[in-house]
Amino acid sequence: MICLMNDAHSDLPAIQISGLRKRYGAVQALDGVDFSIRRGEFFGLLGPNGAGKSTLINIIAGLIRSDAGSISVLGHDTVTDWRRARRCLGIVPQELVFDPFFKVVDMLRIQAGYYGCGKEVWPWIDEMLERLDLASKRHSPTRALSGGMKRRVLIAQALVHKPPVVILDEPTAGVDVELRRTLWSFMRDLHAKGTTVVLTTHYLEEAQEMCERIAIVDKGKVRIIATTEQLLARNPYRFLKLRLTDNAALPESLRALITSENAGVVELKLELEKQPIASVFAALRAAGVGIDDVHTREPDLEDIFVELTKRVPEMLHA
Repeated sequence: MICLMNDAHSDLPAIQISGLRKRYGAVQALDGVDFSIRRGEFFGLLGPNGAGKSTLINIIAGLIRSDAGSISVLGHDTVTDWRRARRCLGIVPQELVFDPFFKVVDMLRIQAGYYGCGKEVWPWIDEMLERLDLASKRHSPTRALSGGMKRRVLIAQALVHKPPVVILDEPTAGVDVELRRTLWSFMRDLHAKGTTVVLTTHYLEEAQEMCERIAIVDKGKVRIIATTEQLLARNPYRFLKLRLTDNAALPESLRALITSENAGVVELKLELEKQPIASVFAALRAAGVGIDDVHTREPDLEDIFVELTKRVPEMLHA
């Protein structure tokens, strides 16, 4: 058995999910999930806690069985052809999962062996140790590593067999800025070479920066799938932040637009076709309210996420 590399001749989706359902007692964790992830895509899978993301990833990984539906990875069914499907995947889990007594390099070589890889991947292991700033820890037992270093080892462990599809499940939760930069630089390089990357994260600015398309999952259903640009364009609003003089109060005509208010600083959500910024300034002048500072911003992915998970929008596929 040899290590599975990217096979450029296939035009199958990286991941195809069809009619997926999973129930835990009275809780419907997944309720008819259908979507595909394109090959070579950087794809975001977002949702609030309890939305069903972890259940979906665990089913893709073969850790749990669905009640109905199917998943294939590069055409390999995760149930009937699970060995090939699993060899196509590299999964970075949320939890730190590895043997604490092995040295880092030995553990990575053993992990490679699980996928049928031999010494031909040792140069790749050396490259990963360098790219993830683990070279100085290659002969350290994993139990002696810091939390951030252990997270780096998890990433290397998931990539050791050069999988064509990588799933990053909250990879930067609780880690420092240095590791985030190292990880995203590495993943950008892998993605540029054709690796499909699936990212779940609560850091929505990461998803906005990295992902080409995004699915938002809530209550076991896919609420929307769209390109990042399409998602950002859904909200025809602009946010206006004002620092008022002497903690003055907004006139009643503008109070319905407030999204936040603290110590004389208010943020207004303006629907530009109905509430142009000039009309806000005119209302403030008429009310005799002074302004010390003004900022505007376009809606970001967090604004869209909050909007979509507070209600059930129409489906949008791109």
